Amino acid sequence: MVDLNRRTVLGGALAGLAVGALGTTTASAAESTYDGVDWAKFLGAADMLWTKMPTTWYEGPYLGNGFLGSGIYREPGKNAIRFNVQHSQVQDHRPEFGSLFGLARLPIGYFTLEPVGAITAIDWRMDLWNAELKGTITTAAGSLALRAIVHSGDSVLAIEVQPTEGERGFKWVFHPGDAVSPRTDPKFGKPPPAGYLPNPPAVLQASGDATLSVQSLLAGGEHVTAWRETTFGTRRTLYTAVAWSHPQRTAAREALRMVRCVSPLALFALGHRRWWHDFYRRSFLSIPDTRLQSFYWIQLYKFASAARKEAPVMATCGPWLEPTPWPATWWNLNVQLEYWLIHGSNHLELDAVSYALDKFRHNVVDQVAEPYRADSAGIPRTTDMTLLNGGGTGTAGYAVGIPGQDPPTPEVGNLTWALHNVWLSYRHTMDRKLLRDTLFPLLRRAINYYLHFLKPGADGKLHLPPTFSPEYGVNAADCNYDLSLIRWGCRTLLESVRELRIDDPLAGRWQEVLTGLVDYPVDANGYMIGANVPFAKSHRHYSHLLQVYPLYEITWERPEFRELIEKSLNHWVGFEGALQGYTFTGAASISAQMLRGDKADFYLGELMRRFIQPNTMYKESGPVIETPLSASQSVHDMLCQSWGGMVRLFPAIPATWRDISLRDFRTQGAFLLSASREAGVTKWVKVRSEAGAPCVLRPGIPGELAVRDQWGRPKRWRALANGDIQIELGRGEEAIVHRKGDRPDISVGPVTPNGPSAPWGMR
Repeated sequence: MVDLNRRTVLGGALAGLAVGALGTTTASAAESTYDGVDWAKFLGAADMLWTKMPTTWYEGPYLGNGFLGSGIYREPGKNAIRFNVQHSQVQDHRPEFGSLFGLARLPIGYFTLEPVGAITAIDWRMDLWNAELKGTITTAAGSLALRAIVHSGDSVLAIEVQPTEGERGFKWVFHPGDAVSPRTDPKFGKPPPAGYLPNPPAVLQASGDATLSVQSLLAGGEHVTAWRETTFGTRRTLYTAVAWSHPQRTAAREALRMVRCVSPLALFALGHRRWWHDFYRRSFLSIPDTRLQSFYWIQLYKFASAARKEAPVMATCGPWLEPTPWPATWWNLNVQLEYWLIHGSNHLELDAVSYALDKFRHNVVDQVAEPYRADSAGIPRTTDMTLLNGGGTGTAGYAVGIPGQDPPTPEVGNLTWALHNVWLSYRHTMDRKLLRDTLFPLLRRAINYYLHFLKPGADGKLHLPPTFSPEYGVNAADCNYDLSLIRWGCRTLLESVRELRIDDPLAGRWQEVLTGLVDYPVDANGYMIGANVPFAKSHRHYSHLLQVYPLYEITWERPEFRELIEKSLNHWVGFEGALQGYTFTGAASISAQMLRGDKADFYLGELMRRFIQPNTMYKESGPVIETPLSASQSVHDMLCQSWGGMVRLFPAIPATWRDISLRDFRTQGAFLLSASREAGVTKWVKVRSEAGAPCVLRPGIPGELAVRDQWGRPKRWRALANGDIQIELGRGEEAIVHRKGDRPDISVGPVTPNGPSAPWGMR
């Protein structure tokens, strides 16, 4: 990680020291107001609160910075509070045992805060604006005032405690974890491969005023947790840092450096807060459903706690490793859903997917079978942080399969789907370098892999041998999962060569595939899994519907497909039993494409009622992070859609959302959109172009329109035959659209809520 610039930190030193005491860190309205929004007050309404003791990761507060993560809850069976210490780079390095054992994320350990007296009450607040946990622990002997952060720019967990007289004897105890894949836990029923051994126990060492837990690895390298405690009067602050190195043994030096370079917490937190304040203010969204609005902003907090561009692509539970059968990164849905929210919320700076696919592209080439490596690439179902799968057989992992062969399972579309995320990042920025250097060459290889297996059938159409539709459990020829990705990939490659002005010898082949590929298999219930494999059982995954969402290859705007889309959606969600949380986020987003805001809202409500935990986390057999994050994208899809070269404002608004405010919502075409809806009517929309791309807008504003620039001068525009408008916008220009004759106030702020709602957390 990159250390904060010391001058940046020291620049606010005096201000930081002025707020050094616990409980005095809340900014004034003037200090937190930006673009007319009092951010401390606005986000404060979404803070998670605890007056009941959390007992699991699904209930308690969490802190993180994409690398270091800490989940906080009661230590089972003890009078103590656990502060987990986990790190997204800490993994094993024995590829011969596959991604789920030999390359698995490894537990580090945890601290327990052990008070003198029995804990009788807590009062905690997760302060989103400052990304700090604050509160008190009341015991039979007194109380402990608490403040904790994981620093936004350093892998350091800082916990400040101010005890009353009777609690001055509280203590911290570190508990090293067993450096073994969490999948080995017998409760998951996943025995490790033959020859797999646990790493040796961690060794505790003293180094001056610091202590280290040194975890050596059988494959070489180490991860080291270092900590030290400082005192100022009766206030005690624990600083702990984690470092990882492989194959070198340099982590101890780095962990000590980080834990010794920290300043007093009041000063140390200044740069941390500044990062978070800048993060939140990149966009603004307010809806009258206060429970869902709070949930949305908590997801942004969660995402920025779990992701950095240079950090590993999120594993199933982000940086907060807990007991799980899934201690790896999952590429057949999880990754894609985890990162969708970065686009609309204007947080492309956290795009780890594009970064990792570019940096580790050699691994997505090396992991297809040797005969195909010259021109192809693929990504397995599961990988480590370098996109390496390892063994790839049995319980060791899931290799890139070969269509028509099994084993290994022929799940071959995951790279193409992951590259759709990269394409979304390109489309939301119009960054031609990303298109030229990352998306195009990797997508060319991913589609090349399919081209090896597409063959004409008796009907003259191109057909695909049996492949696997995640995670239905049956191989199928002409699998809809793969057909949708092939169509999207070929179309995107053709668009790319036109944009990049490349004369590619495969362009004719891509066009042949688009023209000659077999139609999607369909039966009386809608889209099938594949040829001769109907959708006939409860299934959480919408892999057979990717052509509808998120690829938008088949859309509601084409009337001839409406009955098929509706029938397929209803048939999919109609099977109870195996449905999970992301079933309902997918159904919400498909409903939003169908312009059914109330139905999308219903599906999100089902998600909240059935699956979302008190702290907005989510679980199946183990912790998984993608579903709540993808619910944020469902909200985006209700508020704005920009697929197919068209920006659609407020396409799927529930009847109860009468007022809405948006600022700097990012859309495809690299537009930043701000808008206001009052009493169920869109009043105005402002569009700023970052790239000068064609701007076609469906504003949904009733009556005759006026289009002007920020100084009130008319802009050139024209109405299209269907009522949409096309605005001439150059790079850096903006336009404001409103009803002719109106002079709307284009300021943006929180909307009036429909009513109060219970805060997230545990009361």
